Amino acid sequence: MIAALVLFWGSLAALAWTHVLYPATVALAARVHTRRVALDDAYLPSVAVIVTAYNEEGSIERRLDNLRALDYPPELLEIVVTSDASTDRTEELAEAAGARVIRNPRGGKVAAQDAAVRTTAAEVVAFSDANATWAPDALRKLVRNFADPQVAYVCGRLRLEAPDGSNKEGVYWRYELVTREGESRLGSVTAGNGAVYALLRSDYAEVDPRFGHDLSLPYLMVQRGRRAVYEPDALAFERPTPTNESEYRRKVRMFEHSWLIVLRGRMLRGQSLGYLLALLSHRHLRYASGLLHLILLAGSIALLGHGAVYAVFLGLQLGLLAAALAGVGIARYYVLITWATVVALWNYLRRGVPATWAPQRGELA
Repeated sequence: MIAALVLFWGSLAALAWTHVLYPATVALAARVHTRRVALDDAYLPSVAVIVTAYNEEGSIERRLDNLRALDYPPELLEIVVTSDASTDRTEELAEAAGARVIRNPRGGKVAAQDAAVRTTAAEVVAFSDANATWAPDALRKLVRNFADPQVAYVCGRLRLEAPDGSNKEGVYWRYELVTREGESRLGSVTAGNGAVYALLRSDYAEVDPRFGHDLSLPYLMVQRGRRAVYEPDALAFERPTPTNESEYRRKVRMFEHSWLIVLRGRMLRGQSLGYLLALLSHRHLRYASGLLHLILLAGSIALLGHGAVYAVFLGLQLGLLAAALAGVGIARYYVLITWATVVALWNYLRRGVPATWAPQRGELA
């Protein structure tokens, strides 16, 4: 009985904290105390924009056209396409479009990014996906943050364009960005996004190629005593996957890498109390949501007959599952993505995490 009570109320508190109370606390705290970045719009360092590509012949020309149209001095801008052993015309088309092309053996996105960074002498390295589009001033908005000597990493704002489908990722992403902005204003973000981000070349870190930059680079910069910030005015655009089901498959792959970093990346080592709380709240507990829901469900069943509250929560959980099975958009999205955290953990424990995968259309390996 006592064990069931502890599991029920502990899992309920953890879910409420990571999904509701932590984002609200961060948003409120950021209004009370903001650690400002010393922006300088006149700061224009040399930049290498690095696009990682694996069989992107359908989008690489459009992507390079977009980068050439950036409002940034061309003599300070280098455009690099680093190919992860593409087998289509990606490399040929990129060269014809004027990009510097690096051909790599198949090793995954991070290995290709590392190879590109090693070959550039630019002061700033910026990264993007082949299926993204940047606003004309996105690069200027990113690099102005590096005028502040405390800033080592900047991620921009990814705006998901409405798809011709049923994926509710955009709803979640808007909620996520509110929390990310609050974290940045308090000090540093706990994760970035692969569509639009940049680092000082001198601060770039080569990580385990299975890790990925989005989750690993921010906490590494903070461990070094630097800041990893969010620049909401640096806009990038992507189309999300068309359905909740396709987003589920994408999230399983992403969460496999997230579990690897959480369990093996030493991300909590040497962190300040505030950032440690942010990592535990926004990353560890968020990725554990699926396990917490399973514990909550088991606790609700075990405690039936010991109070109305347990019957109510069992009914709420069964109602959520029924709505998901019935295809109710946001309910189906939440259940699928939450279940993806469990499947990803099982995959990680069972077979580890590969550095590469066979991407679907528009995704990077």
